[in-house]
Amino acid sequence: MLNDYINKKIAVLGLGLENEALIDWLARQGVSLDLTIYDRRDPTQLVDKREKIISLARSLSISWQLGDQSHGNLGGYDEIWRSPGWPIFCPQIQAALLAGCQLNSPMNLFFSLCPTSRIVGVTGSKGKGTTSSLIYNIFKLAGYRVFLGGNIGVAPFAFIDQLDSHSWVILELSSFQLEDMKYSPSIAVITNIYEEHLASADPFNPNFHQTAEDYWLAKQQIFRHQTSDNWLIINEKLNNIFDPSFCPSQVKWFNKLNWSSQLVGEHNQENIAAAQAVAELAKIKSEISQQAVADFQGLEHRLEFVGEKDGVRYYDDSFATNPIATTIALNSFNQPIILLAGGADKGNDFGPLAKVIASRQTKAVILFDGQASPRLKQSLLSAGYLNEKIYPANSMDMAMKLAKQLAQAGDVVLLSTACASFGLFNNYKERGNLFKQAV
Repeated sequence: MLNDYINKKIAVLGLGLENEALIDWLARQGVSLDLTIYDRRDPTQLVDKREKIISLARSLSISWQLGDQSHGNLGGYDEIWRSPGWPIFCPQIQAALLAGCQLNSPMNLFFSLCPTSRIVGVTGSKGKGTTSSLIYNIFKLAGYRVFLGGNIGVAPFAFIDQLDSHSWVILELSSFQLEDMKYSPSIAVITNIYEEHLASADPFNPNFHQTAEDYWLAKQQIFRHQTSDNWLIINEKLNNIFDPSFCPSQVKWFNKLNWSSQLVGEHNQENIAAAQAVAELAKIKSEISQQAVADFQGLEHRLEFVGEKDGVRYYDDSFATNPIATTIALNSFNQPIILLAGGADKGNDFGPLAKVIASRQTKAVILFDGQASPRLKQSLLSAGYLNEKIYPANSMDMAMKLAKQLAQAGDVVLLSTACASFGLFNNYKERGNLFKQAV
């Protein structure tokens, strides 16, 4: 298949994890390809990546369009390999498509080149990383040759050479990875669907969905290209929006599974149920699944227990970047909560979350500086939450000093911001790590 690209000009949009791993893999194949890399970052921000790619290039002809140059037109290319962070609806891509250019992606290329059909794809607004990891751990304990990748932080081209026809691949798939997919996994999982990614938050990955309908349509690509012998595993809560006429595969619904687990919250019982549904299709014994679930300690920054100090328990839920995720986190506790929230705006409605905060034992809300924080504060006030219980913070240190002053034995301090991190923090991982360091 790669030989088909020898005489083509290809634009690589975004030098993220997936495209970088793809170029690394292509360089090792010895195929002569003409690539132009477009990236919004300044050349000084990409020195290490450029040096690595140049050293690997060998048979690849590579040109660069970085920083301001990355906003130029994409005319003259035969194909575009799009990073998930690059919006399909941007004028550059739309003009290129009208001129006859083909749209592709590293994930599409992986599916077309993968030597195994045993691919499990997991998507959803929340829980897809935890569910993917649970499935991986169950398959691993069962003795299967299994690999985990995708949106979870491992590009599948990093392990494609290790795969054979008997391998299992578990992929966490975001809506931005799915929206232009031409393939679907043989087993697809949808954990849940909430309002998400309806505004641009990351300046270097500005993709978003223009409507909630577009978001759901992107998610549906995980099953729309399946066949009749494939499976879709889907949360019962989505029965009201799921149209089976668009699903060519067999459907298996899941609810909750109350197994012994180190994971906090009812939402994780749903994640466990989804993972077990996949394990059943692979004919893995229930006792193996239960052991794998019991051993699983959860993913970092997902309602992660950090520690207890002076009777106060601290939880890092920095991955909660929308109001629904924070609502789920709040409902996972019965204790009084001091909530660290606010940040970059993703266009979400904070009204329902504000009502939950006001109606339960939320002792205080500490709001990080950010474009969304004034809207969140106004929603809290409109829900009847007292102004004197809302505190501003322009850093993690300031927020944690306030939390320490306000917290008493028996309380929970919860970092679950309902907002993206950009502004005060580079990403949710940095935000969570700073929280943990402060604890």
